[in-house]
Amino acid sequence: MGRRQAVRQRVLVSPFLGSNPSGPVFLITLSTPQPLLVFDFDGVIVDGIYEYWWSSRKACLELLGRESNDASLPENVPDAFRQLRPWVHQGWEMVLLAAELIRTTSPLFILGATKFSENYQLNCKEALEAWHWKPNQLQSALEKIRRQAISSNRQHWLASHRVFPGVVQRLSQLNTEGYGFAVLTTKGAEFTTELLDHFQLKPNLLYGHEAGSKVNILLQLSTTHSIRGFIEDRRSTLETIIDNSELTSLPCYLASWGYLKKADKKNLPPKIHLLDTKTFMAPLASWP
Repeated sequence: MGRRQAVRQRVLVSPFLGSNPSGPVFLITLSTPQPLLVFDFDGVIVDGIYEYWWSSRKACLELLGRESNDASLPENVPDAFRQLRPWVHQGWEMVLLAAELIRTTSPLFILGATKFSENYQLNCKEALEAWHWKPNQLQSALEKIRRQAISSNRQHWLASHRVFPGVVQRLSQLNTEGYGFAVLTTKGAEFTTELLDHFQLKPNLLYGHEAGSKVNILLQLSTTHSIRGFIEDRRSTLETIIDNSELTSLPCYLASWGYLKKADKKNLPPKIHLLDTKTFMAPLASWP
């Protein structure tokens, strides 16, 4: 699913272990994986808020058996959807939020986004029950819409995303510092690949939501690679990572330019560093 670059090491090995060290020595070339900087995708590399809403809205209307031009959901991104984006963990939640915007008895419809966010997980759980939906059902509906969009008008779908300023430039510089990069995302790998190719970004490795949890993937990756750090815009995800005893030495960075809640930057745990754009653009050797 990803591409791996290798760093060559030259090692001197005696032909006979325990023999006279002054005897002949052969040169063997070993290949070791390039050290990596690991990135979340949505909210760190790419801003796709317009596509999130377009696809979620269309998936929701299709699930409800309504036409795509149904006026009950606006075509422009609603403020409530934009406000709740920092709470979203999986794509299916966005489809659910679209539905809650038109369910007249929902907390989101009645009380608004701020109140809804105060009990976000509970409200999402109750919304699933009210609609008699399952997360995988919503995820499948969302991905179906995305596949249709790519098939019918790929350029339009790609154009509904933008890369955050400076990111492409910074990623292209990593190799000169001796590092590669990996992408670890809750978006489907097939859609992430489309966007990476569009922005001409070539990660060494790519893991979509199909690969499992971010903690488990980082645990696996740490056994085969040296990881310089993980950059994410969900504070709760980073907190889960630093709570894992096997990942305590992994540098974790909260992307200041991502989809952050108002309180995310305050009182960060010592093991989570707030990464601003100035530090991000600086050489890795100067990062905390």
